[in-house]
Amino acid sequence: MKGFDALDRLLDSRVRLAVMAMLAAAEWVDFSTFKTELSLSDGNLASHVRKLEDADYVETRKRAAGRKSQTSYRATALGRERFAAHVAALAAMIGKG
Repeated sequence: MKGFDALDRLLDSRVRLAVMAMLAAAEWVDFSTFKTELSLSDGNLASHVRKLEDADYVETRKRAAGRKSQTSYRATALGRERFAAHVAALAAMIGKG
């Protein structure tokens, strides 16, 4: 099955897929937004985002926000490319591509 072989194994996780979908719709998304929208613990979210960072799908920006730091993420060009290919493979599998 060609569509199945074209799927990105890193995006098999529903959390990583959701993170990339949110990043496809926005330039930057902060950690708190991901945590709230996806109903995840800090550790669970951090673990998934780290895997995306390690694969160069996501880049991180940390900046001061008062006395706290704010961490935001955006998809890299590679991450956008791989996410689009993954979605296209899913569409092909259901006959929409």
